[in-house]
Amino acid sequence: MTHFDVIIIGAGASGLMCARTAGWRGRRVLVLERNSHAGKKILISGGGRCNFTNLNMEPDCFISDNPHFCKSALKRYTHRDFIAMVEKHGIRIQERQQGQLFCRNSAGDILRMLLAECKQTGVRIQTGCGINSIAANRKENIGPQRFTLSTSKGDFSATSVVVATGGLSMPNLGASGFGYDIARQFGLRVLPTRAGLVPFRFSDSFKAVSERLSGISLEVTLGTAEKTFSGSVLFTHRGLSGPAGLQLSNYWIPGESITMNVLPGVDLARWLRLQKQDHPKALLGNLLAQRLAKRLAHELQALFWQPWADRSVAELPDSTLVNIAEGLAHWQLKPSGTEGYRTAEVTIGGVDTGELSSKTMESKIQRGLYFIGEVVDVTGYLGGFNFQWAWSSGYAAGKFA
Repeated sequence: MTHFDVIIIGAGASGLMCARTAGWRGRRVLVLERNSHAGKKILISGGGRCNFTNLNMEPDCFISDNPHFCKSALKRYTHRDFIAMVEKHGIRIQERQQGQLFCRNSAGDILRMLLAECKQTGVRIQTGCGINSIAANRKENIGPQRFTLSTSKGDFSATSVVVATGGLSMPNLGASGFGYDIARQFGLRVLPTRAGLVPFRFSDSFKAVSERLSGISLEVTLGTAEKTFSGSVLFTHRGLSGPAGLQLSNYWIPGESITMNVLPGVDLARWLRLQKQDHPKALLGNLLAQRLAKRLAHELQALFWQPWADRSVAELPDSTLVNIAEGLAHWQLKPSGTEGYRTAEVTIGGVDTGELSSKTMESKIQRGLYFIGEVVDVTGYLGGFNFQWAWSSGYAAGKFA
């Protein structure tokens, strides 16, 4: 059989979700995947345990040129709906901080669940299949639309095509801009893209600092002029990573500085004055080493109180303590860039949501053509939000394609 009701391009999270949803409607579904296996990104996500959704699912946790676009899909297929499917398949769940839900066993449980759902409804999945071209035609402009796809596995046709190709992040897993090419081919606008949820890198003096601190993680607040996140950062050989760093990368503008508070929730000026009162003979570096990693305290000393490094805290004027507190609470750093798509978890930007129906994910100008998941200009926060967008947008298209 070479003709199907629905052809889905991409066997990732959104594509498989769309396939099983369309399959349950009795549609004849073919999924085409360029990689040798389905769901590669699912398998490596969440450290191999797949952070598949979040209990605190809100539209405000998504970035888009149209922040309202995601609301319809998220409302019609919620995190509770996906959790119900996970539980139906007997997958054990682990809740972590901030409502993040992971598999207790492995990410493979989620992939096996999706593949089982697809198999149950007769979905055909063709892996190792490169697509050469896609064309749309309607005989004498009447009757159903018919798409023809020329592939490395032969020619296929369908009345509906769903583009679930993902974005540009993690090219080592096969990511490409093919989905954007399809959108442009059919006249849809594609917004500029950039790497999201990605580590910062530095080329100034902080690069040497981060190298010396590599491996140290601590709870901070990290912010730009527009947005601030609380969470952990990880110093790396090239800069900053960790949840707070990844979150902030979605909002950072090249050339902009970021601000770190190394002891959030602490009135640092007051704390330093108390240390002066209670431990007058102590060195400030030793006092801070009780609350911060010793290597970090040493680096901060070189930056903010080196002239006083060998003086007891009692010898430091209160005005100096206030200045030190300000430095620790507003440590100014200027990234030279990010690690880019190579390590980015998501791609920001993509197919303009103004070109799509928020209810069905169908193109407004090309009947029968749908776009779902990461290829669309909807990007979630770290913590399971991007997977939920995949499930919700895939379900939306699967109900109508």
